[in-house]
Amino acid sequence: MQKRPIQRGRPAGSTSFEAEPALAFGAAVREARTAQGVAQETLAHRAGIERSHMGKIERGEHVPTLALIIRIARALGCSATALVEETERKLGVPEGGRG
Repeated sequence: MQKRPIQRGRPAGSTSFEAEPALAFGAAVREARTAQGVAQETLAHRAGIERSHMGKIERGEHVPTLALIIRIARALGCSATALVEETERKLGVPEGGRG
C-alpha cells in the first residue's frame, strides 16, 4: 500500500477562522494598548511586527499564533494569560473554564 503524499495547508473549501474569538482578542489587545496610552505603531514595533498586521489583529481580521500572542503580551507588559483571560471574559466564558 502506497502512502499518500501529505498536502500542506488547509483542504480546499475548509476554514478554521472563527470571527468571534478573533474580535474578542483584538478588543482585549486594543483596550490594553489604549489604557497604557501606547500608539498602535509603537506596540507593533515593540512586538516586532508590521503596524498593518497589528491593525488586522485588533480588528479581528487575523488570528495570531501562540508565539505572536506571547510577543504582543510582552510588548504590553502583561502575560499572555491575562490577554487570553480577557478574551474569554469578552466571549462570556465563565472563570475557571467552560463549565
